[in-house]
Amino acid sequence: MNNLSDLNPSQLRQAFRNQTAGGQTSGLAYGYVQANLTILPAHMAEDFRKFCELNPRPCPIIGVSAVGDGVMRELGDDIDVRTDVSAYRVFKDGKFSEEVSDISALWRDDFVAFALGCSFSFEEALMNEGFTPRHIELGRNVPMYRSSIDLLPAGPFAGKMVVSMRPFLPEQAKRVAEITAMFPRVHGGPIHIGNPEEIGIKNILKPDFGDEPQIKDGEIPIFWACGVTPQVAIENARPEICITHKPGHMLISDLLNSDFVEK
Repeated sequence: MNNLSDLNPSQLRQAFRNQTAGGQTSGLAYGYVQANLTILPAHMAEDFRKFCELNPRPCPIIGVSAVGDGVMRELGDDIDVRTDVSAYRVFKDGKFSEEVSDISALWRDDFVAFALGCSFSFEEALMNEGFTPRHIELGRNVPMYRSSIDLLPAGPFAGKMVVSMRPFLPEQAKRVAEITAMFPRVHGGPIHIGNPEEIGIKNILKPDFGDEPQIKDGEIPIFWACGVTPQVAIENARPEICITHKPGHMLISDLLNSDFVEK
């Protein structure tokens, strides 16, 4: 197997599908949109869609499958959500049940898959201006936290926002915010800069998802809305079954990050 960073989206999906490669996808498929994934029974799909529309910063919809169809043609020519993510999380009655690398055996004819924008897209733009996020420098997954920021409810879906964090120097914060704000369909600009306790995060070194951060002297934490937020809403909605990506293990599309820029 070649270095994963050398593979295009189709090759990466094929590697995940064949289970010849795995792991988190931060820094892979340079130039292409990666997506968060949420799969629900059809009878809950409309409430979830409304929840996403009410909370577009953490839950920006970029694709929805037809009922029972595991192929998401609007994201690429050969994307099968049942096999093309390196790691899935299965929830039953709102509680985490298991982690698997293929959900074909769990697939149902009433499932609807939602693809949501991911901040990995704006990370490319940051890197192009010399602001490489620390977790990419270290080859790690971005740290993610449960915040105290309320979400607007829809049906049974409600809860608090999950946020991702990237540290930068104070003099870099303004430009970093401007760059990421050009990507509203993939979380947009920061939702908080500075003191993590102001958004309910008590220990910045202990993320709820992802890897432990490395924050250097003089740097400040900058927080963005995160596509892991639906997993918190699922805990509250308690569907009989729901399947998501494992945080940081994204669905890689054929869409271009450059097409998501709004100036």
